Amino acid sequence: METTELGRTGLAVSVAGLGCGGHSRLGMSAGADEAHAAGVVAHALDLGINFIDTARAYRTEPAVGRAISGRRDRVVLSSKVSPGRGDVLLSPAELTDSLEKSLTRLGTDYIDVFHLHGVRPEQVDHCIDTLVPEMQRQRDLGKIRFLGVTEQFVSDTEHHMLQRALPEDCFDVVMVGFNLLNPSARERVFPLTIQNNVGTLIMFAVRRALSRPEALSELVAGLVERGEVDPAEFQADDPLHFLRERADVTSVVEAAYRFCRHEPGAHVILTGTGNPDHLSENVAAIQAPPLPEDVQATLRRLFGGVDSVSGN
Repeated sequence: METTELGRTGLAVSVAGLGCGGHSRLGMSAGADEAHAAGVVAHALDLGINFIDTARAYRTEPAVGRAISGRRDRVVLSSKVSPGRGDVLLSPAELTDSLEKSLTRLGTDYIDVFHLHGVRPEQVDHCIDTLVPEMQRQRDLGKIRFLGVTEQFVSDTEHHMLQRALPEDCFDVVMVGFNLLNPSARERVFPLTIQNNVGTLIMFAVRRALSRPEALSELVAGLVERGEVDPAEFQADDPLHFLRERADVTSVVEAAYRFCRHEPGAHVILTGTGNPDHLSENVAAIQAPPLPEDVQATLRRLFGGVDSVSGN
């Protein structure tokens, strides 16, 4: 497994990270039990993945804790807490209570990267003024090693939250949505993370539109209708046909992972599944070489200006 340094944290992390949420939640969304989910995590570790990302909201922390028992020193562990729902914002005491419960569920006494989860632009001031000081206190107590923040990419496809939060320079790691359908983080987020050597976790590398042809056609039709892309550039029934015609690209999914992996400023590419064989395929794609330059140029021409979709 290839490794990289997670920005200023100095942590040596696998370029592929296991995401324990998303549509799959390690298979638990489809009815798999905790033992199965723990087995997926164990398979990830056997593949050389050492970055495991979970969250209170995913309800996969117990499965992760079960899988890493006896192997905690091999794992860079990431978990999260939401800063609030609606108009009700999280208090410092509630943050600490959630952290303590995560530590218990994970069976550990520290979390390497603890994030504020799915922060909306209007929550940034509360996070920085009220919650970050408590996170820093917990860091000083040794229960958190590094502070992180994740965006709500489905509703914040233009990265407004991160553009506000990153200049404050209080987060060591960020989770950002980035894919070949919406590469806007290239101009709006990565210059800021590179400037302050902030670690990046890439989510949404592959989502519904890049794994289901009918969803991709629907998404591109919407972009055409809104005037965001040129309809003359696409085949309506197969918008990424040029990828399928390449001998050096095995699939759209593989291309999507390769696109993200080799982007300057991207550190860990998150992938999530409940199927161990599927995980092995995704890891192989993430470790494949960069896409050919002519393919990258075509993708820049087609989607370089898109910032309105997440691919979900």
